Amino acid sequence: MKTKDLIAEAVSLPVEERALVVDSLLRSLNAPESEIDTKWIAVAKHRLQQLRSGEVTAISSDAVLKKIEARFQS
Repeated sequence: MKTKDLIAEAVSLPVEERALVVDSLLRSLNAPESEIDTKWIAVAKHRLQQLRSGEVTAISSDAVLKKIEARFQS
């Protein structure tokens, strides 16, 4: 099967199956590392706790994008 044919067939799949194909392909390029994943989970839990406690406040994506845009326009 040629690459173009494979891609055409993959694109015709339902979205859930395409996501599975993409995930499988990405994992084959960059295998997950459980130690790094464990550290990222700890960071995410800590950040969530900070948000819930009010220690930090969330910034909307619109505000972040406006700051980035302003920085590059200067």
